[in-house]
Amino acid sequence: MEKITNKEEEIMQALWELDKCFVKEIVAKLPEGNHYNTVSTIVRNLEDKGYVSHQAFGKTHQYFPIITKEAYSKQFMSMATQRFFNSSYKNMVSFFAKEEKISAKELREILDLIENKK
Repeated sequence: MEKITNKEEEIMQALWELDKCFVKEIVAKLPEGNHYNTVSTIVRNLEDKGYVSHQAFGKTHQYFPIITKEAYSKQFMSMATQRFFNSSYKNMVSFFAKEEKISAKELREILDLIENKK
């Protein structure tokens, strides 16, 4: 998957939530100040990148995501782990523990998930 910008990701979040929608519905989901033409251009860019497709209704298009949020999240986390933590999930979890972004209780819950998956 091709990398997307923060604004493209914001629009993908709206698309995942709406499932199938027209550009005006995406604009309504976004914070004030997002113009229809700008959002329309970004949605077409997402389509070119393979994240979105559309169904035509005359001159208007209904857009829908073709990449699930879960698939995107998996790819995003894999890239972040490679770039910032030397491909080590242990280093990533250690970072969050040192930054006090994850508690011991949450770590135990993660261990339970790992142990019960086997």
